[in-house]
Amino acid sequence: MPNKRKLSKQERRHYYEQMVQRYTKQRQRNAAAAAGCQQMIFVLDHLKAGFNVAKIFRSGESFGVHEIHLIDIPPFDPAPSKGAFRKVPARFHDHFDSCYQELIERGYQLFTLEPGCSANLNVTELPEKSAFVMGHEEHGISFDRSEYDIQCLSIPQFGQTESLNVSIAASIVMYEYSRQHTK
Repeated sequence: MPNKRKLSKQERRHYYEQMVQRYTKQRQRNAAAAAGCQQMIFVLDHLKAGFNVAKIFRSGESFGVHEIHLIDIPPFDPAPSKGAFRKVPARFHDHFDSCYQELIERGYQLFTLEPGCSANLNVTELPEKSAFVMGHEEHGISFDRSEYDIQCLSIPQFGQTESLNVSIAASIVMYEYSRQHTK
């Protein structure tokens, strides 16, 4: 097994520069991505730029997500997406407001996923045009939900842990939406 040592500042900078180059190249390719076969959209609200964003693209490609909106997310390493970042259309926003207005104008019902919401994902009938807002792993959504027409959903959990990893939660939502809308 290789010796795991702490990277030097120069090595970390080199790794970061390589990651930004990969991100830039894949973002340019993303411009030609075709919308997925499902009408579900995911909104990633200020997520950490680590592995979760790329993993959500990977799951999104597998489930035919229409597109993924990124709210104020810095460049991330697209490698964990296994090529899905160039296949699932991405839309980039500086603030949630512009994303919300666009989706409402297109006829989408928006949902947030938060622990403790009274409406459970598994018993909620999801409209065909559903958009799911996934908040920051530690801080949740970046806006006051009461100021928007957004329904809150929770994923039923039976253990003592109060939350799921955001990429796992997104995959569960993708599965439930697909279960309801795939014939």
